[in-house]
Amino acid sequence: MIIKEYYTTRPDGVRLFRSYSDRHFMIKNENDELYEEAIDVESATHTYTETAIPIEVDVEGGEVSPEEAINILLGGE
Repeated sequence: MIIKEYYTTRPDGVRLFRSYSDRHFMIKNENDELYEEAIDVESATHTYTETAIPIEVDVEGGEVSPEEAINILLGGE
């Protein structure tokens, strides 16, 4: 599911919102541009959808999937 939450307010008073997948998948906008997360101004009209592409996690310099990272953290191979 796509989560959209308040992120921060810039010094000029513009509020920023962060959009991301709660399942650690890439998200894409209406133009099919892929993002791990997106930060937009409050008035932005972008829409994001969750993809089936997992976000890769960098563990000790190597790229692994989120599932592999969890396995490593829990003492697996």
